[in-house]
Amino acid sequence: MKLLKKLIAAVALVPALAFASGATHPLDKAPDRTTDMAALQNGAKLFVNYCLNCHSASAMRYNRLRDIGLTEDQIKQNLLFTGEKVGDLMKNTLSAKDAKAWFGAVPPDLSVIARAKASEAGTGADWLYTYLRTYYKDESRPTGWNNLVFPNVGMPHVLWELQGVRTAKFVEEKDAHDASKSVHKFSGFETVAAGKLSAAEYDNAVGDLVAYLQWMGEPAQNIRKRLGVVVLIFMAVLATLAWRLNASIWKEVK
Repeated sequence: MKLLKKLIAAVALVPALAFASGATHPLDKAPDRTTDMAALQNGAKLFVNYCLNCHSASAMRYNRLRDIGLTEDQIKQNLLFTGEKVGDLMKNTLSAKDAKAWFGAVPPDLSVIARAKASEAGTGADWLYTYLRTYYKDESRPTGWNNLVFPNVGMPHVLWELQGVRTAKFVEEKDAHDASKSVHKFSGFETVAAGKLSAAEYDNAVGDLVAYLQWMGEPAQNIRKRLGVVVLIFMAVLATLAWRLNASIWKEVK
C-alpha cells in the first residue's frame, strides 16, 4: 500500500505538466475493455514486449496476470524472457544512469499511469489512447519523434513498427487570443512508411494495451464493481423491507 501511494504521488503532477507544456490536442475516447479477457491478455503481451524494456510496473507481479485468464505456464512461456520468476515484480534492468543518458530522464513507472493521467480533458485511458496514436516523425527532436498530445516528448515511438512512420501536417493561423501572433494548427498525418498493422488494427492494438494499463492500475476493480452492484441491490431490498415494516407498525398504532 505504501509503495502504491508513493507511485501515485510521483506521477500525480504529470498531467498538469503535460498541459502546461502546450499540449492542447483533443483526446479521443478510449474503448472500454477492462472486462474483456482476450483484450487484456493481448494488452499484457504488448506491454511486456514494447513497454517493459524501459518502464517498470513495480506494483505489479507477473502472477497477478492469472486474474485475466492466463495460466502460470502461459506466463512463463510467453511473458518471461530474462529469467524472472512468476512471482516477481514487473521490473526492468535499465539503470537510471543509462535512462538519463538516452532519454534525458528516467522513464516513469507505469503501475498507475492510467490513473495519474486523468484530467479535466478526459480520463487517463483517453490520454494514453490518444498519445500512443499521435506520434509523428520529427527530425528536429533527439529521438526523431514528436507527439501531438505531449509536444517535445522524450520517449521515442516504440510502436512504430506496428503503426508505421508518419509525418504531421500543420497550417499557420492567427492566434484567437492575440491577432499579432500566429499558431501552427495540426491538419493531418501523412504516411511515409506503412507498418505491420493497418490503421484500424493498430488502433485496436492500442485499445488493448490501454485496457491493460487501466486494469493494472487497480487489478481488483472489476471485483469491486461487481461487489458494489450486489451491495446496492442488497441495500435497496433492505430499504424496501424497512419501509414496509415501518408502514405496517404505524398502521397498527393509528
